[in-house]
Amino acid sequence: MISLTRLSGSVFALNADLIERIDSTPDTVITLVDGKKYVVAEPLREVMSAILRHRAEVVALSSHIQVDDLRLPRDPHDPHGTHDAPGQQVLASLLDLHQSRPALSVVEPDEATERAATLAEEASPR
Repeated sequence: MISLTRLSGSVFALNADLIERIDSTPDTVITLVDGKKYVVAEPLREVMSAILRHRAEVVALSSHIQVDDLRLPRDPHDPHGTHDAPGQQVLASLLDLHQSRPALSVVEPDEATERAATLAEEASPR
């Protein structure tokens, strides 16, 4: 979370991971991924610096976390009881990594598609 100031002077915290873009028009307008907009008093560069500091802090703190200390929640739907097994098996059961996935296939271009590509190539400036 980063701390920002509304034009009214009130301070609020914003989840920096949800920011889609920041505009300076001349007020700084922050648009989130869901379309919600915030107008803030801080200039664009200051908001960008706050985001960079926040992300650097997250990376720095992550180096202090021991992976062995993390425990995944027990999966009540696991018929094999792998919740006591090493993390990879538990993670696989929680995420259902063995589910079937659609097959991909190569589609051969038909003559019209090939002709359109040739015409577009000839028309493009070199």
